[in-house]
This record gives sequence, structure tokens and C-alpha cells, in this order.
Amino acid sequence: MDAAALHSAKPVRTRSNEIQKKNQMTVFSTESFADHEQVVFISDDKVGLRAIIAIHSTRLGPALGGCRMYPYADEASALRDVLRLSRGMTFKAAAAGLGLGGGKSVILGDPRKSKTPDLLRAMGVAVNRLGGRYITAEDVGTTVDDFAWVRQSTRHVVGLPEALGGTGDPSPTTALGVYHGIVASVAHRLGCGLQGLTVAVQGLGNVGWNLCRLLDEAGARLVVCDVDPALAARAAAEFDARIVEPDAIYAVQADVFAPCAMGAVVNDKTLPQMRFRVIAGGANNQLARDEHGRQLREREILYAPDFVINAGGLIRVASEHEGFNAAKVDAQVKGIGATLRRIFELADRDGTPTQSAAMRLVQERLGSTGRPGGAAANNNTNERPLAERIA
Repeated sequence: MDAAALHSAKPVRTRSNEIQKKNQMTVFSTESFADHEQVVFISDDKVGLRAIIAIHSTRLGPALGGCRMYPYADEASALRDVLRLSRGMTFKAAAAGLGLGGGKSVILGDPRKSKTPDLLRAMGVAVNRLGGRYITAEDVGTTVDDFAWVRQSTRHVVGLPEALGGTGDPSPTTALGVYHGIVASVAHRLGCGLQGLTVAVQGLGNVGWNLCRLLDEAGARLVVCDVDPALAARAAAEFDARIVEPDAIYAVQADVFAPCAMGAVVNDKTLPQMRFRVIAGGANNQLARDEHGRQLREREILYAPDFVINAGGLIRVASEHEGFNAAKVDAQVKGIGATLRRIFELADRDGTPTQSAAMRLVQERLGSTGRPGGAAANNNTNERPLAERIA
């Protein structure tokens, strides 16, 4: 069923009527619903599949976005996440100048316990029923190799293993785009290169680790944190990085803060601690609320909008849809820096937060005089986004 036909889904069963009412999931009244074109609920009891596919916009082309598998607390949390993330993909594709729309899918379940080839094939069947309106790929809780199973049921999948004609792990390309974005941000705010600057990198997953390597090669000094002490220790040994506790990263003395792990890291608690000159990283939804973007401007901290700077991975997997061209992908990823420079110039000219200037660019590319996706279409809402690690 799609959003036009579906009013509500069955609430989570609890002993308390009050809790049951709180958890009841209603698509149209969900805060993250922003005139999404289609929302599809999938259930296959034989393989234990419960999933949601959200298509926010196909104005520029088919909706592309990853398939996340996560043990959500309830159905309402999964719905909020997929609506928010699919809307963000519309903005990311438009800002990158791609002929694609925005979509996302989520599978409710623990990938360490419930992910099986049969479940992934069933997810592929669900994607295939949409006839190409939605193209899926790996995301948090899924891997490039997982999509070899999804591919058995649908051709509407990108980010496949190289053995199947795909481009493999997009994380290094995401990191490269973030690196170019940091270079552009530092040049705009500080008027210099990276040599000798201090960059605080939060999160040492695939994107964060590859970013550290690029920054180290450029001569930057690194301060790092990760919830996995072994990763942090490895970064200290390989990049001569200084390790701090995760909660201490916001107050370190550094020129640049590069969040590459959790969402909503710029919030009421952390922002007063920050003395950075630039915030530019690979995490999604870095601002807990739009108000924090205005506060960053008031504090003269330059913010590189996340849906612009972290588009490198999307650019790479999108190239599979059109036919992979390495030179074209490299040029588009390097172009992230140029896009950010334009955004910074617009923000300085108009005296607006950088995310507002970025949204103007998105609106231009969508051919819209209003806010794409309806009145609730900002990339960040007043709700606190789910914590997420960039895979």
C-alpha cells in the first residue's frame, strides 16, 4: 500500500493503552512526512521481513537511497527515520546535480541476528514491485555483499560488489568528497590550506578512517574519538592522532570538527562547548535543529551542510545506474568543493545560515519556488534524529 491508500498501521502491542496510543503510527500526521510521493509497508512472515520504503520525490529522476537495517524500538521510530532520510536524499541528489530523486528503505530487525539471504531476496522482490521508481543500495546495517542477494530479485539496485559489475564500497568516495569539502571550507573561513591545522574527527568507521588518511597525507594534525577503543588506538598509531573520549571531542582545541558518526551532534548541549572555526564532516543530519545553524553563524563557525559535503558515495553508486565513468565521478566529487564555495558566498551575501543557502540551491535545481517536499521539508526537524553511524 502507498501513502495515498494507507491511513495507519497496527500499533505496537503493550499492556498500557496510553503507551499503545503513543506508539500508534499514522503516516500523514508524522512530523517527518513532507508530501512524500509514496510510502510502502512490506511484510513477509515466511522470512521474517518487516520493512518500509519511502519515496520522497521523483521530480528529477528515480528515487535512489540505501536500505538500512536497524532494531528500531517501534514501528513509529522506523517510519520517522525512513521519511526523514528519504527527504534528505532528495536534497543530496539535487545539490549534487544528479538526475535522481530521493528515497530510502528500512528493515526492522537486528542485522546481527535476523539478516538472511531469504530476507534480502524478499526485500528485492518488494523493490522490484515498484518498477524502477526506487533504486536501493547498501546503508547502515547492510553491506555491499548483501546486495548480491537483493540483486537476485531485482535489477533496481546499485552499489554492488565489483564481481557483479558494481563499484564496490562507496565509503572511500564519500570520504574523498568530505575531504574536498573541508579544503573548500578551510580556504573560505581561514584562507589557508590544511598543513599544520588541527582536525577533530568524530567516528572512525569506513568514512572517518578514510578521511583521516587523506587529512594525514595533507599535513593536518588529528584528534580522534570512537566508541571502539581499538579503532582509536589504531588511528593513534597510524596517523599519530591524539585520542580523546567521545564526550570530550566537542570541547577540544581544533580548527575543524569533522563529525563522521552520529547525527544531531550540534545541539543545545554541545554547541556552547565548541570553539572550532569550521564544522565539515560525513555524518548525516548533523544539526539537531535548524536553529543551531543560525547559532553557528552567530558564533562565526562555518558549517558545511551535511547533505552537500557527504554526497560522494551517492555520486559513485548513482554512476552505476547510468554506466560507471570513473573520470566523471572524480570530477563530480571534486565539484563538491565548488558547490560549497557557492553556498558560502550566497550565505555571506545574504547574511543567512549556510544550510538555508544550500536549500536555495536545492530549490533552484528542483525547479521549485517553494520548499521542496512541502512545508515540513527542511533536512532537520525539531525531533531528535536517530543516532546513526555512517557505514
